[in-house]
Order: sequence, then structure tokens, then C-alpha cells
Amino acid sequence: MVPRAEFESYYGRPVIKAPSWAARDIAGYFFLGGLAGAGSVLAAGAQLTGRTTTATAMKVSSLAAVSLSAAALVHDLGVPSRFPNMLRVLKPTSPMSVGSWLLAGYGPAAGAAAVSAVTGRLPRAGAAATTLAALPGPAVASYTAVLAADTAVPAWHGAHRELPYVFAASAMAAVAGMALVLGPVTESAPARCAALLATAAEATAIRAAEKRLGMVAEAYRQGRAGTLLRATRPLTTVGAAGGLLLGRRSRPAAVASGLALLAGSACTRFGIFAAGVASAEDPKYTVVPQRTDKPPDEGRGSGA
Repeated sequence: MVPRAEFESYYGRPVIKAPSWAARDIAGYFFLGGLAGAGSVLAAGAQLTGRTTTATAMKVSSLAAVSLSAAALVHDLGVPSRFPNMLRVLKPTSPMSVGSWLLAGYGPAAGAAAVSAVTGRLPRAGAAATTLAALPGPAVASYTAVLAADTAVPAWHGAHRELPYVFAASAMAAVAGMALVLGPVTESAPARCAALLATAAEATAIRAAEKRLGMVAEAYRQGRAGTLLRATRPLTTVGAAGGLLLGRRSRPAAVASGLALLAGSACTRFGIFAAGVASAEDPKYTVVPQRTDKPPDEGRGSGA
């Protein structure tokens, strides 16, 4: 009998077009957006608990991060006028449209909160702006995962349920690291706890995503993506453990732990971006899962 044909591609050509986004711009946009959104949440918490130095530091870092994030997005778009053009309508079914409006509303609030904290003027308005920035903070930190998963890229779309949790946990790790770097040791307890929770949550979410992806998870383990994602766990683990054990007493240890957490979060975002590009370029990740997901009776003849 002739063996069953194993179709993995059409003459080795990609089935879908790989993302044309530049890694530095869009993966950086993923990372910086998460740092900004989660930073505003931590800033609001620090302000409510009287950790004023940490609150000011996080407000300033969130403003810087969202500004750089928007600049990276505009740079990738190529024509700056494309960004305001996306604000002409609000389309709830489009993650890009919703994300554009999120940034447009979040940016001014984050800016007002940072300016008030630095100058000391209009404290009530600054407190209100801090709250307004914190409310959409979780969405700003994780909507880019929905944006990526809404594409046909196998490594992103196949993990559409888990990817927002990965991005949220990664953003939490990044902002915990930034708080350890910029805030005083005496105010670092929430950041140290957040780092520990983020490390566990990120590892759990990535494992769940790989389990759901099946063979497509190879894209997360090979090549540039594999190198980056393998670096994530030791960086975040060392950062969380160092902050918890040494960061409460030693300023240099807190800074080193914070930098490790920031690096681990960046590796996660850049690694996931690289995995998506790799999965789109290899046609088997598009074809094989579709063939293995067919109903059990499909293809059976009457003599089977």
C-alpha cells in the first residue's frame, strides 16, 4: 500500500506572510507598554500607602515608558500621521483601534500625574490623574497580547487564551524591577512581593501556552526565541529571590535584582515576538495543526 502523504507545505513556501514589524520597534513597544501600564498601578498603590518616593519614581518611569512606546509604534508605522488617523473611529472588535484609544487616553493622565508629582503643584489634580492612569493600566499592560493573538501567526494565535496572562505577569515583573531600581529599600516590600508572584505566574502561563500549542511550541524553544525565553526564567528567578532575600537590606542588591527582573521581562517580550515570526516563516506550523485537528471520521472510506 502507498503510505499516507504527509503534507507540510506547498513546495516549502510559507502559507502565511510573516509579520513585517521590526523587532526593535514592536517587541520594544510590547515591553514598554507593559512597563508603563503596570507602573501606573504600582504608583497608585504606593501613593495610597504613603510610599511617596516610589510613587513619584513610578509615575515618571511610566510616562517615559509610554512615550517611548508610542514613539516605537509611530516609527514602525513609518508615517506619523497614521497614528492619529486610527483615532478617527473606535472599533471595539479591533485590538489595534482599542489599543490606540487606550494609549491616547492613558498618556495624558500618566503625564499629568508625573508632572504633578515632580513639581509638587496641584496635588489633588495629580492624585486624580494617578487614579485615572491606574484604571486602564492593566489593559495597557496586556492589550498588546490580544493584538498579537488576533493575527494568523500560529505561535501567537494558538496561545490566544494564555498570552494576555503571560504579558500581564511579565509587565508585573518589569515594574517590580523598576521599583527596586528607583525606589528606596525601605519602600520596596510591595515590589519584592510582586516580583515573586510575577515570576511564578509568568512561568505557569508560559507552560500552559506551550501545552496548548502542541507542536507549534517548538517555535518557542528553538532559534532566537528559544535563546531569549530560556534566559527569562533564571533572570526573573534570580531577580525575585535576590530582591526578597537581600533587597530589603542592601541597596546594591536591590538594584541588581531589579535589573535582572527588567532583563527577564524584556527577554519574554522579544522571545515571544521572535517565536511568532519563526512560526509564520515555517509552513508546517500552519499546515500540520490544521490537519491534525480534523474530525475522527474524516477521510475514512466505506471499507475502513
